[in-house]
Formats: sequence, structure tokens, C-alpha cells
Amino acid sequence: MCRWLAYSGTPVLLDTVLYKPAHSLIDQSLHSRLGVETTNGDGFGVGWYTGEDATPAVLRDIGPAWNNRTLREIADHVRSPLFFAHIRASTGTAVQQSNCHPFRHGRWMWMHNGSIADFHLLRRDLCLLVDPALFTDIEGTTDSEVMFYLAVTLGLDQDPPGAVARMVGVVERSGHQHGVQFPMQMTVAVTDGESVWAFRYSSQGASRSLFYSSRVDTLRKLHPDATFLRDVSDETRLIVSEPLSDLPGAWQEVPEGSYGVVRPGADELCRFTPEPA
Repeated sequence: MCRWLAYSGTPVLLDTVLYKPAHSLIDQSLHSRLGVETTNGDGFGVGWYTGEDATPAVLRDIGPAWNNRTLREIADHVRSPLFFAHIRASTGTAVQQSNCHPFRHGRWMWMHNGSIADFHLLRRDLCLLVDPALFTDIEGTTDSEVMFYLAVTLGLDQDPPGAVARMVGVVERSGHQHGVQFPMQMTVAVTDGESVWAFRYSSQGASRSLFYSSRVDTLRKLHPDATFLRDVSDETRLIVSEPLSDLPGAWQEVPEGSYGVVRPGADELCRFTPEPA
């Protein structure tokens, strides 16, 4: 499968999150602890917002993240208050740039860990449900990108949790029609540049790992000597496929069948239930 992280909070250099932690995403590209595969070397991507443009910048490449000179270069120079990063382990689709995450449409970014089971059986049916005006924007061949454009079709602009719930309902209906018992496996992050929604769900009730960082004010009390905590606001949060460090109390697991919202003000953690198609 894949590993990913979403950051929201005080503007920081990408290097601060991508490279510096003890178990950074770059380290996970070679030494994942909780993923299905130890190595995630089938491409990577980062996407970030500058605050000056509603549309995010995206960099994607087919090589592994651990030795990419371009990623290393921009990480030392790009500062952002909200960014996504993803390392890929292909579940069968081609290793090509258009299949690397995050995916972008307008102001939205989307990334996914997991798979639609037997996607080759469901692909035609699901693609036909994408709004025809959006269909030509699909560049790659992954289930993840089709999930994104289904969510856009089903109302992502107006109601992100509802759109994702309807998308999963559509996938599960199609899967069951094709005899697939457990069609959906996903941890998904999606953002409009202001809020971040993160989902953990699988049809089988055994989803891939997902964690969120504890409140910064709580961590300051637990670890008063951690100097990096002095430089970030109380609004700062990370959502990750697996923890970036072993700092006690720093990480909380997202419950099975849940989604969280990170935004200025109070964050939320809610139950996620697919909407039957």
C-alpha cells in the first residue's frame, strides 16, 4: 500500500516534517513499520498551499522519495501552512507520474492509502458514474483517482464528508454487484486549502493505520524540554499513516470507521458511515 501525511498549522519548511523526524516519511519510504509493504518506492508526491493562490502546487515523480534530489531541494526552500505528502507502493496499476498522489482538482487535493478490491472488475462501472464534464480530467489509471472524481461528482464542494460517504456507498454497491465481498479499503485525506478531512474506513472493518497528533498545548506540558513545540501554534496538527516519532503521548489512533476535521478553531472527530447508493 502507501504512506502519507497531512500537515496544517504554523507555516514550516517541508524539511521540518518530511526529513527531520526520527521516523520521517522519507524513512518510511524504506522502513515502514505499520504498512503492508516495508518499502514504498513506486513514486511520491507533495502538494502545498502558499496562501497567495487557492490552487495548490503539486510535485510528483515516479522514483523513490529517499533519493530524489528535487524533493530534497524544495524541502529546504518551500514553507507552507498546509501540505500533503505521499509515498506510493503500487497495488497493481502502472508506476507513472499521473498515478502518483496527491491528486488535484481546482482548490482540492486528495490522497489515499488502500485499494478498491478487484478494481479491474469495477472500473468501467465507476468511471461511467463520474460527471462527464470531469471525466477528461482523470489522467491516470488508479482506483484512488477515480475515488476522488467520484467524490467531486457527488458533492465534494458542498459537503466533503457526505460526498466521501456517497462515494464509498457507490463503490460498495458496485463491488457487491460483481461478487466482491469487501470492496473498500481506505485511509483518505482531502483538503480545500483551509480544512483537512481524514477518513479511516474499510468494508471489512480492518482498516489501514491512521494517527493524528495530540494537541500542542498538551504536548508542551508533557514535554517542556521539546524546543520545537515552542515554535508552532496550538492549531498545528499532523495526520499520518504511522507516527513520525516515539514521543510519548504525541500520537492518537483514528478509530475504525471514523473521520476527523482539522480547521481553525475546534477540530472534530466523527463516526463515518457510507451512504448506501
